[in-house]
Amino acid sequence: MKRLQHINKGVQYMLLASFTFAIMGAFAKLASQHMSSLEVVFFRNIAGVVLVGLAVLKKPMQHVGGKPLLLFFRGFMGFVALLAFFYNIAHISLGDAMTYSKTSPIFTAIFAWLFLQEKLSLRAWGAVFIGFVGIVFITQPSGVGLSKYDMLGIFSGVGAALAYTSVRELKQYYDTRAIVLSFMGVGTIGPVVLFLLSPYVHESELDFMFARFVMPEGIVWLYVIAMGVFATISQVLMTKAYGETKAGIVGAVSYTNILFSICVGVMLGDALPSAMTTFGIVLIVLAGVLVARDK
Repeated sequence: MKRLQHINKGVQYMLLASFTFAIMGAFAKLASQHMSSLEVVFFRNIAGVVLVGLAVLKKPMQHVGGKPLLLFFRGFMGFVALLAFFYNIAHISLGDAMTYSKTSPIFTAIFAWLFLQEKLSLRAWGAVFIGFVGIVFITQPSGVGLSKYDMLGIFSGVGAALAYTSVRELKQYYDTRAIVLSFMGVGTIGPVVLFLLSPYVHESELDFMFARFVMPEGIVWLYVIAMGVFATISQVLMTKAYGETKAGIVGAVSYTNILFSICVGVMLGDALPSAMTTFGIVLIVLAGVLVARDK
């Protein structure tokens, strides 16, 4: 009975985390109507740098270190994946953008097998196959290939997976806060560099990377602040969830984020997903659950 209570508590935390993350996506979508996705990423990360920085000041980091390039790689991949994710939030339905980002566990399983020599069970390989079929149903490629949003969506999952895979190695050498700061730091400095380069880049297809900085005004500040607050709340709840319950169970429950995102997106004016897209979402959720339960 006690064990069941612990599982339920972790599930509750993850359900709340999934809901608050969907709300964060909603505010990001609202903010994107007034600024570029690059700027949304900047404000999302600078809030994290401040919060983690204060935590480091309160309790200095203690770690072995020695893997600076891998640490930078984690930060860089996290940044570009987040950039693709927020660009899609601005241009496609919130549910679709979230679904693409939730393909990361599928790619993480593959990268862990490739780079960390982690074994994959037959069920995990089956999950990977199901996940790729789900991606095909969502993208629905035609003779002209994938759209820009499809490619960025898939990349948001691949980039996040590479970042997560590197974290597994980095945890042996660095304080968790250093790993988080590598992501937040690159995600803050990166946009500044791209803002400075933007006047010299005139390729419209690269608008997800280059844009001019627009100072938020009025209610836009509310969107930006709310985005940072709900992102932080979601992260705290997610951490609590993994501390209460098995990672496989929590990971499976995290896919409720897609359902919450679809509901919130519809409230913002998104159309309901088509039958084929819905089937693809179901397959990706199934694949993610199977991968999570394999841990």
